[in-house]
Amino acid sequence: MLGFAVRRIATLVPTLFVIITLSFLIIRLAPGGPFDEEQALSPAVRANLDAAYGLDQPLLTQYLRYLGGLARGDFGPSFKFRDTAVADLIAQGLPVSLTVGLAAVLLAVLTGVPLGVIAALRSNTTADHAVRTLSALGVALPSFVVGPVLALVFGLYLDWLPVAGWEAGRPRYLVLPVITLALPVMAYVARLTRTSFMEVMRSNFIRTARAKGLDEWRVLLHHGLRPALMPVVSYLGAATAFVITGSLVVETVFGLPGTGRYLVQGALNRDYTLVMGMIIVYGAITLLCNLIADLLYGWLDPRVRHD
Repeated sequence: MLGFAVRRIATLVPTLFVIITLSFLIIRLAPGGPFDEEQALSPAVRANLDAAYGLDQPLLTQYLRYLGGLARGDFGPSFKFRDTAVADLIAQGLPVSLTVGLAAVLLAVLTGVPLGVIAALRSNTTADHAVRTLSALGVALPSFVVGPVLALVFGLYLDWLPVAGWEAGRPRYLVLPVITLALPVMAYVARLTRTSFMEVMRSNFIRTARAKGLDEWRVLLHHGLRPALMPVVSYLGAATAFVITGSLVVETVFGLPGTGRYLVQGALNRDYTLVMGMIIVYGAITLLCNLIADLLYGWLDPRVRHD
């Protein structure tokens, strides 16, 4: 298992390096610049700004300087948020996005897996039809519809939960955005678990375990559930990264101070360093989530790590 983990980890650094290089080139070579909207700038002032931020240097020099800053943990200054480092902006919003995203994934797994197992064990019954209907609704309804509906019902009509805002250490502010993010993931998890569990329970090794007289709960949980979770683990790697990095709509609906707003603002304002910082953080989160999924996959199925 250790060798399998080392091989997977060894691929992260070159992959992240490729992401950084391609993103840097695409952003810098695209038409426009961070100061193009400043119509009142004189050529002399514009030249001074370019010199201050190193934009007057050759592209290769800018790239090497940026890599040198990254090696020191410096993402550079923001071009639009004056006197503010990109690292400070990321540090402000990332804890919120991580908290909401990871809580949503945890809720989706804790509800989706049991629902999928129940649907598989009671195939073609009322419980199965109910789970499949709930899953279809979770997939079909977008978050920009679910979020406002939940806020309207539980925030305004029932006055149980806050509609928007964020206060650290107050779980009440997490409930609605977490549920909104968790619903589509829970739906996919339930469907994958149901399909995979039904297929596993028809396998020869399950019939052999039952023929040996093993307890039914041991057959279900130990011999059946573990291989049935492999498709779920594969899906959760990408889903976790998407929930953490793609929660802009939910952050906007519920007024959360996450990182999504900085990425959009940076892209609109051509804030090179801010966009690069967000891409690097999102890329690292995506690679880390997929690494964890690969390691879990190798733990669930030893054949993967031996291959």
